[in-house]
Amino acid sequence: MTESSEYDYFRIAKAINFVQENFRDQPGLEEIADAAHLSPHHFQRMFTSWAGISPKKYLQYISASFAKTLMKGGNFTLSNIAYATGLSGTSRLHDLFITLEAMTPGIYKSGGESVNIKYGFYPTPFGEILLANTDKGICKLSFVTKKELDGDKAVPMRISALSELKEEFPNANIQEDGGSCELLVKRIFSPELFSDSSEMIRLNVKGTPFQVKVWEALLKIPVGELASYNQVAEVIRKPTASRAVGSAIGKNPVAVLIPCHRVIRQAGGIGGYRWDPTRKMTILNWEQCQVFDEQLIAS
Repeated sequence: MTESSEYDYFRIAKAINFVQENFRDQPGLEEIADAAHLSPHHFQRMFTSWAGISPKKYLQYISASFAKTLMKGGNFTLSNIAYATGLSGTSRLHDLFITLEAMTPGIYKSGGESVNIKYGFYPTPFGEILLANTDKGICKLSFVTKKELDGDKAVPMRISALSELKEEFPNANIQEDGGSCELLVKRIFSPELFSDSSEMIRLNVKGTPFQVKVWEALLKIPVGELASYNQVAEVIRKPTASRAVGSAIGKNPVAVLIPCHRVIRQAGGIGGYRWDPTRKMTILNWEQCQVFDEQLIAS
């Protein structure tokens, strides 16, 4: 993963937006590449490297199936029974290889007093992130760039992201990590994450008991599937608390690994996303590509 991957993301996001808006017309490679302001050859290589499958395969599956699900609404692929019991016959679940531990009430109230946190900024397929760790696991993963609809350049927001971390842990000892988490970031944003559970990824989050319960529920949404806010509320046995669930999801401190991007509105459509709805759609499409590729290999 290189620094250029961030700029690749903005181009890919433009192309995916174009496909979402025009999938019924089944646009060709030249049209999609033009939307990303790239030559067809360059776009073909970039997309295949980014998604793991070719644009043609992507169109065969995403534009004909997943995009329709999101735009029509209501026909969620998530099985209520599988979700509620934490089981899935077709996808591996996040909680098989991710452990979530809540910080103690004392640490929560003290603003992280006596806690050592190391942070760094890293490029990913979806833009730059801030990753922060305690000695017990990841406490923060947030996107620090904003998508520009009319340009290809990222808008640096490192100062804002770091300020947010310090506001959450005002009394912690926060230091830069010197790039020590590069391998971890590569693993998090690698397709192998969906199939390699040999090494657990630990999360150490700060939140209220209700928020933590919601975040734990999100870990049970299988890769490539979706849930509504109402479904999440039902899983935590608070069926009338969908609005509170939405608020807790909006406070999710660990993007991607706690998959708040997989929660959409009951009526369909991706809804809001703390780090930009376009990014949410792009992450969902990337995950669908990985699942689709697995299915092709298995068949």
